[in-house]
This record gives sequence, structure tokens and C-alpha cells, in this order.
Amino acid sequence: MKKIITFGTFDVFHVGHINILERAASYGDKLIVGVSSDELNLSKKKRYPIYSQNDRVKIISSLRFVDEVFIEESLDLKLEYIKQYDAKILVMGDDWAGRFDWVKEACDVIYLARTPSISTTEIIEVVRSLPR
Repeated sequence: MKKIITFGTFDVFHVGHINILERAASYGDKLIVGVSSDELNLSKKKRYPIYSQNDRVKIISSLRFVDEVFIEESLDLKLEYIKQYDAKILVMGDDWAGRFDWVKEACDVIYLARTPSISTTEIIEVVRSLPR
């Protein structure tokens, strides 16, 4: 069985998330997804996600092409997660290109193009700018 692993916040879920997860799943037999904890998101993006980690896990778990979901506590633990889940391929969006090449000792790394014109950060900014 070829296991694929990927990671993300998956906040304000949109079609870009579906596209990258579906494409990641096509590389193997089992897709494992690490969902960034609320604390990890705060440290990465200097804000908490709109949706809680439990809600984001539930959303990702509901997708038919996702086989397993766990909470990612630290970016520095990528290699440990890869080994723990016996993943053969790490798939990430190309906005992370080159940043995880250091795990190539344990698995192949594939960076996939993101869906054009879709960004969670931009969606949040647009919503926040709307008159109340």
C-alpha cells in the first residue's frame, strides 16, 4: 500500500482545498492529512483559524478521498509524522516549494500547483472588509 501524506490548515474550506487533496490522493492508495492545530496556525500566521481544529478535522475527515486525519502540532515534526504513518510521498502546495526537501531521505516530495485565484487569506480579508 502506497501512503500519501499532506498537511494544511484548511481554514475557510474552499474548492482549492478539494483540488489539492483529491490530486494528492491520486498518487497512492491511502491519503493521510495533518491538520494544523490552532496553536500551530497562530505561530505560522499570527492569527487563530476561523474554524476550530476540531471543526477543520471533521470537514477534512468527511471527504471520501481522505483516509485518515490527525492534528499537526509542529512544522518541525514533519519527518516524524512521515515515519509514524509510513508515508511514501509527501504532497504540498507549490507555495511551499523546496521548503520540505529535507524530508527526501524518508519519502518522495511532490509540490502541486495551487488552484489559481483562490486563497483562504484573501477570502478572510474580503469578508472582513465587508460593511457590517
